Amino acid sequence: MERPDPQHFQRAGTSLRNLLAQLPLAPFRPRLLDALQGYDRHRLLTDCGAGLTVGIVALPLAMAFAIASGVKPEQGLYTAIIAGIAVSLFGGSRVQIAGPTGAFIVILAGVVAQYGVSGLLLATLMAGVILVAMGLARLGAVIRFIPDPVIVGFTAGIAVIIWVGQWQYFFGLPAPGGGPFYLKTWQLLQSFGQLHTATSLLALLSLALAVWGSRIPGLARVPGPLLAMVVATAVVMAFDLQGVATIESTFGAIPRALPALQLPEVGFDRLVELLPAAFTIAMLGAIESLLSAVVADGMAGTRHDSNQELIGQGVANILSPLFGGIAATGAIARTATNIRNGGTSPLAGVVHGITLVLILLVLAPYAGKVPLAALAAILFLVAWNMSEARRFVRMVRQAPRADVAILLITFVLTIVTDLVVAVNIGVILAMFQFMRRMSASVSVVEHGQASLRHELAEAGLDTLPKDVLVYAIEGPFFFGSVDSLERALSWSREPPRWVLLRLERVPLVDATGLKRLESTIENLRGRGVHVLLSGANLRVLRKLVRAEIVRRDGPPVYFGDLATALRHVDAARGTDYSTSEA
Repeated sequence: MERPDPQHFQRAGTSLRNLLAQLPLAPFRPRLLDALQGYDRHRLLTDCGAGLTVGIVALPLAMAFAIASGVKPEQGLYTAIIAGIAVSLFGGSRVQIAGPTGAFIVILAGVVAQYGVSGLLLATLMAGVILVAMGLARLGAVIRFIPDPVIVGFTAGIAVIIWVGQWQYFFGLPAPGGGPFYLKTWQLLQSFGQLHTATSLLALLSLALAVWGSRIPGLARVPGPLLAMVVATAVVMAFDLQGVATIESTFGAIPRALPALQLPEVGFDRLVELLPAAFTIAMLGAIESLLSAVVADGMAGTRHDSNQELIGQGVANILSPLFGGIAATGAIARTATNIRNGGTSPLAGVVHGITLVLILLVLAPYAGKVPLAALAAILFLVAWNMSEARRFVRMVRQAPRADVAILLITFVLTIVTDLVVAVNIGVILAMFQFMRRMSASVSVVEHGQASLRHELAEAGLDTLPKDVLVYAIEGPFFFGSVDSLERALSWSREPPRWVLLRLERVPLVDATGLKRLESTIENLRGRGVHVLLSGANLRVLRKLVRAEIVRRDGPPVYFGDLATALRHVDAARGTDYSTSEA
């Protein structure tokens, strides 16, 4: 058997590296590297303090989000630990805090209901791979093109679903059966006569503490959700309230240990089956994390790297399910808490994860005593903040009617169908509306004698003859605006001999615009009308040449400016403009 040539493998490796080097991949440079430059003891102390505070704030939220997503509460803690540290180490923001969020609840609960927890973990891992690919492909900026009405519509819809979904735990109601959202809502409304008084009163107390607890003297620096959870747990333990569901009574005791590495079972059929769910998780994670990073930049005066942030979020979602965690993304509320408490670098996010590890190892037995009513109250507050009700109402009152329609359609579809359908239809409607507005802004304007005095003077001419017409296309010449050219050139009178099209104000042209321009020139040529083009920018001119509308070896149809085109027409006509009629 012939031995392999080592140089062959060397050449193959070199070729692969050269190929990768030619791809327009985003560079891998976490913000941690930049944040540690000039790092000192003072910043370390402030980052530790901020991370400790955020870790305490994240404790009830992580468990609440996990329960609402259909998994065990400790899986929320695992997510906050693993994903929070991973995003801080590999992300593109200095101050971003990642973990489970309310935006994921609807999607993750649906995946668990359909595919089980194992399906959710595999879908999350796949979503992580998609996010890394998006970051490497420099798609971070693309997320910004999702319009505000769509974002506000689906976040408000998710908030309503979260709010209704917690009625069961807030009021101690029987669990609703399966079926769509509206059916579950109707079942819950019918069961309100069976509400549990002690549970409801405890939930109302927790909600009051979560909202107004910081106003209590001496408790101003204690996070409201944490205060609500601690007080509610103490009440349950002190009075032994019967019938009040707790984490331990519903889900079992929280393990007092870190999770072990678990590799999911991967099969081709399983991957194909979970691909839509994975893509949905990835897209929502990308949107949420980049929105959070934008908010963080505004608060901290920093600037994030959107592509690196997607890579960091992808790494986090790859690692999190390997240790039993669920999907994670940038958390706006926890990120804001980090900034307000002095966090300046990703080390604050690392400390936040370490804090949760210590809480898990030390306080796990007490965490099992937390009543679900308290967590439901916390999610009530999360849903309210997530809904951005004031912004929603203001947009309904002040935004253009088309945007209001997109907002309301996205909102309703999120509730009655699912998030994927809502976002897709919302974005499609927004695209159509954008194209309608763009096409309405494009015009083909005829230039008369008065507006052409400067160009005529440059050409050495006095007047424009009646058999020469000059038009200017103003705006992007794309598939939504091409009809404007045909309308402008549909003369009811005798057609001119020459038509000059000015392209100075055409920033771009697409394939449809090129095809329509070519067919218009051919149709007019068949009627004995000569068409000349002038003034295109370099990008548009290159496309004209590539489409062979302008040929280097053909008759002259393009000129750098209108004056040159007019001189060409004058020479071709063999007449003197100064003696022609206007």
